[in-house]
Amino acid sequence: MRERKPRQPRTPRPPRETRVRRGPPPPLDAGCALFLDIDGTLLDIAATPDSVRVGPRLAALLPAVSTLLSGAIALVTGRAIRDTDRMFGELVLPVAGQHGCERRDAEGTLHLHAPNPVTLARLRRLIAEFAARHEGLSLEDKGSTLALHYRAAPQLASHVHQVMRAQVEFAREEGFRLQRGKRLLEVRPEGRDKGTAIRDFMQERPFRGRLPVFVGDDRTDEHGFAVVRSMHGIAVKVGPGPTIANHRLDDVAAVRHWLDDAVAKA
Repeated sequence: MRERKPRQPRTPRPPRETRVRRGPPPPLDAGCALFLDIDGTLLDIAATPDSVRVGPRLAALLPAVSTLLSGAIALVTGRAIRDTDRMFGELVLPVAGQHGCERRDAEGTLHLHAPNPVTLARLRRLIAEFAARHEGLSLEDKGSTLALHYRAAPQLASHVHQVMRAQVEFAREEGFRLQRGKRLLEVRPEGRDKGTAIRDFMQERPFRGRLPVFVGDDRTDEHGFAVVRSMHGIAVKVGPGPTIANHRLDDVAAVRHWLDDAVAKA
């Protein structure tokens, strides 16, 4: 009998939302440490991950926010760091990619939390074969995590969830879990999420000692909201849907406006 590997500790599952209205966040000030999701938060979600583009306005806004916060700004995303760097070009910020499986700190040091490569390769093959059998399904291989998108085939949602649960079952002993997102399912290692990434950043300069603020739009951001709220910080949900965040902004445009205001009043 194979010995079961002990599971790594991870951010506790966020509690369910109580049905109260969330107001907008207070103004961002120089004493904050800001953490930003990308897709659905800074940029509108596109049909495919590769079709998202960073415009000149955002490319100019983020360095201005970084100056306001003395560099205490980081991107916290499900994308791989290499993909984030491709999108933002010359703008290089601290970033946690693949839900914290990889992280570049403010000094430029890369921290990696690699999964079992043999198990990951088997999962990659199984999911790729499943995606190839159904038009509209797309596998995004990020390196340490695998995302199956069904945005182009929403009618397959139930089937995708059923098959993915079955395929990932064998890998649970190796520390893999299934994470739901917006019309996607992602396979990622246990023990890492956006909350653990934010906690790591908050132990380092220039984030340490500041008020944490996290802005995100998806279910994968709820772990980050839980950690920020445990630190008495500001958690901001973008768009509709249940959340444990203590504030809400309507959409990407509202996030941009909130950031613009902070820079303008600095």
